[in-house]
Parts: sequence; structure tokens; C-alpha cells
Amino acid sequence: MVTHTPQARPTRSTTACQGVPWHQVQIHDSGYWGMRRRVNSRVTLDIEYEQCLKTGRIDAFRLNWKEGMPNKPHQFWDSDVAKWVEAAAYDLACHPNPELEKKLEHVVNLIVSSQQPDGYINSFYCTLMPEKRLTNLMYMHELYCAGHLMEAAVAHYQATGRRHFLEAMCRYADLIDSIFGPESEGKMPGYDGHQEIELALVKLYQATGEKRYLKLAEFFVLQRGQEPNFFVEESRRRENLTPTPASLINQQAHLPILKQNTAEGHAVRAGYFFAGAADVASATGDKRLFKQLRKLWENITRKRMYLTGGIGSTAVHEKFTIDYDLPNESAYAETCATISLLFFAHRMLMAQPLAEYADVIERALYNGITSGVNLKGDRFFYANPLAASPALNHGLKGSISPVRQPWFSTSCCPPNLARLLASLGQYIYAASRETLYVHQYISSDTHLELAGQSVKLTQTTNYPWDETVTLKIHSDAARPWTLAVRWPGWCRQVQVRINGKLDRQARADSTGYIRLTRQWQAGDTVELVLAMPVERQYAHPACRMNQGKVALTRGPVVYCVEAIDAKADPFQLTLPPTAKLSAVYEPKLLGGCVAIDVHNAIRVEADKWTGDLYSTRRPSYTKTSFRAIPYALWNNRKPGNMTVWINEV
Repeated sequence: MVTHTPQARPTRSTTACQGVPWHQVQIHDSGYWGMRRRVNSRVTLDIEYEQCLKTGRIDAFRLNWKEGMPNKPHQFWDSDVAKWVEAAAYDLACHPNPELEKKLEHVVNLIVSSQQPDGYINSFYCTLMPEKRLTNLMYMHELYCAGHLMEAAVAHYQATGRRHFLEAMCRYADLIDSIFGPESEGKMPGYDGHQEIELALVKLYQATGEKRYLKLAEFFVLQRGQEPNFFVEESRRRENLTPTPASLINQQAHLPILKQNTAEGHAVRAGYFFAGAADVASATGDKRLFKQLRKLWENITRKRMYLTGGIGSTAVHEKFTIDYDLPNESAYAETCATISLLFFAHRMLMAQPLAEYADVIERALYNGITSGVNLKGDRFFYANPLAASPALNHGLKGSISPVRQPWFSTSCCPPNLARLLASLGQYIYAASRETLYVHQYISSDTHLELAGQSVKLTQTTNYPWDETVTLKIHSDAARPWTLAVRWPGWCRQVQVRINGKLDRQARADSTGYIRLTRQWQAGDTVELVLAMPVERQYAHPACRMNQGKVALTRGPVVYCVEAIDAKADPFQLTLPPTAKLSAVYEPKLLGGCVAIDVHNAIRVEADKWTGDLYSTRRPSYTKTSFRAIPYALWNNRKPGNMTVWINEV
């Protein structure tokens, strides 16, 4: 399997830096991410293929389903298959596998064979209601599915060099472009119900150089929510009904994006929308749009984001609620929503290299995203609560179950996780004309052109368990260039050594990066020591559900307490300010991780309770000790209660 880099390039870009693409980064097989990606490659991709086959998602592209047959096609099935295709393409470029390649090409050929003469692809509509194509954009998922198919086609082309899938999706994009646009051009002034196609069109533009795709993405971003409201007009035509204001808010269609100052509605839709808008702002140089996205970013990350990087506070419409409303046990924090926030953060980072964007990517990766799949790679979370009682599982099935599931009827999260893990390399490095940015600390190699010269870099670390990161240069420089390394927002002290000598002048600038400029020579090394004490985290006073509580973190990792490690119900524990906290690496615990041992804590003596539901007598307490584990690793052992936030007062 040979990775193919497309020849066509965008003719204009105003991004401050360009991400080093996934196919120019080789992540090492050892360490935290080596293990995760190995399981993704060897287990998860096969399981997801079998589930897509078993449930009829793949065969739906045969367009031969008839009444009475099992597995009736569903409106968003195409997107699940497309994400699996994208994940498989990324993985094959890194891990050649003839069996997986055979499956991939089988699925790709089925998709291409389903294309209609005018370029349209959608297994649901082509099979069940071809006469109703593009008549219910608000509630159906045609353009959402189209977007995921476009992303899959770009990944397939980049990984294999084969053009047939890419060309098929270009024909589909051409059809969509012929239909949607300004009314003054005789087109439909509409947009997708579930955003995704915006960022996909920008990817298609970047792969082909076709400016019409960028222009269409820009139209979709800026047209949404304009008056007269397209969804209102469409609903009146279709059903003679007017959508409620709440339903417009849920799809971010209540106002144009330039007037949206808070993140509202369905969290996944919002994340994809803002990511696509950031792509458009960067590619077109739209400073007003970028400024508006910055407002939305600040609203999310400073008032509506969980400690784990999750977004979406409630299962009701899977949406944001209000500022500082971050319930724990009923948290939705859908895996896809956290991934969409990562996409948004990455695009903002490319436009404006600020460490805070990379910090959120890191927080999401090590906590709210990897919690979505177990260590074996065969069971998944849809929602990712920060407190859970698995005994309630009988009443919380499917997407909000506090126990991981093998699959879901709405199974967007498992293949989304798979494609993210398979493409992880693209989030580690970026480059501007004379600067190589190290955004994430992940053992890897990269090779790129910088300042007109070839640069090779190897990063070695056991992060996030270990504090030390080593960067080694393998190329001689003809002239100076800058290595910019992130000072993480969670880190109070960083030591920098260049070729073994402590650099006492190393400081982060206003962007949060330490910039090391010199004429680098082969064999030069930079060693970072990122101090990782155990820290106590407290929530904003307006976050009512976490007052009087504390959470534990170490480095980028958020910790939780499971019943199996608590010697009691975790909800009955109290962590006094004087409790002793010690970090210990346990090679045999949950694949090898750093745990936090807590001494001199307190627990309620539940066995001494009187037996009444309520009592005027104060409970009895006793000293205890317990262990906290990384939140991303919970629910991998014996089921039991879990909490991130622990009573402190």
C-alpha cells in the first residue's frame, strides 16, 4: 500500500500554518497511542466492518432492498459506512493488510456502483423514495451523508492513489453545486439539516483545487439562518407546518453564524458547523467570520465544556443548555461531539497557532474521546458521563447506557473514533514558512520541507505517563529555522535542554509556545521536562453541581474513582484538603497507566446507618484510602459506580 499525495493544491490560503498531513507522520508502535492504534487496526476496524455488514449498511448500496426484507435502509447509514472507509484508508497507509484492503475496495466499489446518472448517491433515497430527493433537508441527512462520503473519497485517494471514488464524489459535488446557491443564480438557497458537508467540501477543494467546492462551502456556512429562513419555507411547502424556534436553534439555523454569540443546539452539528466555518474563514481570509468563531470558541471552552473535553450537557436533543450547566451523571458528552470539538480546535489552531487550541485537542484526546472505546476495542460509549451507576443500566439502554455497548442503532460514534485514531498523525505537527510546531507530545517521526530545506524530526516519549519528551533532529540546516514547542496550559514548570544543556532563557511567548531558533544540525536534541504533579481541579462557582467537590488531574489526564478501587461507593467518599496524593505507574493496570493513590481520605460508614431513609442523626465517618484511575480507562473491569468529581467539604 503506497500513500499518494494529491498533486492539486489550493491556489490561495491565509492560514497561519499548515498541518503536517497524516501520511507524513509515522506514529511509533510503542506507548499510549501505539497501543490504542494497534487495537484500532487489528480489532475495531474488523468489528465495525462486520457490524456494517450484519446490519445491512454496506449492502444497502446495492439498492435492491424490497418490502419484507430485513435491514431496511436508514437515512444516515451511508455516513457510518463512509467513516469506516475513511478509517480503513488511513489505517492501510500505515499498516498494510491485504484482507482489510480487499474489504475496503469491495465497499468503495459498491458505493461507486450505486451512483445515479446525474451523480447522486444515497442508498436510502435511491431505494425507498427517489422522487423525494432533497425535499426534507431539515430533518433528513442527505448532505450530511454526502459530506462523509466526500471525506472518505479524499482519504481513499490519498492512501491508494486510486481516483474512481474521488471522481465519483466530484460528480456528486458538481450536482450539489448545480442545485444549491443564491436564488439570483436560479438555485436553491438551502443548506444541510445536519452540518458536515461544509468541512468536506473544503477537503475536496484542497484535494482537487476546484474553487467551486470552496465557494459552495462558503455559501452553506453564510446562508444558514438567513431570512427568509430556508427551513421555515421548506417545512411550509412540505407539510404546511412551521418549525418551532427550538428546532431551528437545535440546528443552528435560528440566526446567521455572524450573529451567533453562544453555542446552541445539537452539539455534534455545532462542532462540525464551526469546524467547517473555520476552514472557510481560513481559505477565504474572512476575518469577520474568524472573529465570530473566536466568540463561539470562548463560549464553549470557558462556559460549556466538561473537564474531560466533552460537550453537550443533555440527552434531550443532544444539545448545549446554558452557561455552566454541566451535570455529571446525566451528562451526554457524546463521543462524536467531543470529536467535533477537536475538529473545530484543530482548524482554529491552523488559522492562529495558540496553545489553548492544542490544549483542548489534548484534553479531548486523553479523556472524552478515548473513553468512548474500551481497551479491547470492541465495545463503545455513545455518551460519556462524568458520574455513573451501571446498576441503572436496565433503564438507560443504548446511547445513554453507563456500560459500553457492542454497537448502536445510531452508530455514528464507533467509526468516528476509528477514523480519528487512524488519522491521529495529522494533529501532532504543523509548519509555517520557517517554523515547525510541535502541538502534541506523541512518539512519532515526521519529514517535511521547511524554509526551503528538508527537515526530519523524531519525537520519543512515554507521555502522558512520563514527564519527559525528547525531540531529535536528523537533518543538517543550511540556515536557521524555529522549533516551536507547546507549553501546555496545565503545566506550571517546563525545563528545556538543548543537547543536554539547560536553556535557562526558554519561555513561552504570548501564543503559549517556546520558540527555539538556531541552525539545527543532525543529531541535535531538545529535551522537555513537563512537571506533572497531581493537581486538584475546582469548577466555576456558577457550576452548581460541582460546588464542594474536587477533581484530580495529572498532566493532561483527568482521573475518576471506580467502586472497585474505592473500598466503598465512590459517591460516599470525601477528599479533605489534607489528604495525601501520590502518583504511581502500574504496568499491569489497564494496559499500563499512572494511578493516583489517595491516603487519609474519609468515607461514610454506610453499614452504621439506622436503616431509615432519612435521619436527624449525623452519619458516622471513618478514614480510608482509595485509588483513582484515568477517566478514559473506566468501565474496563468489574462494573460499578464511578465519579470524576469527589466530595471535598
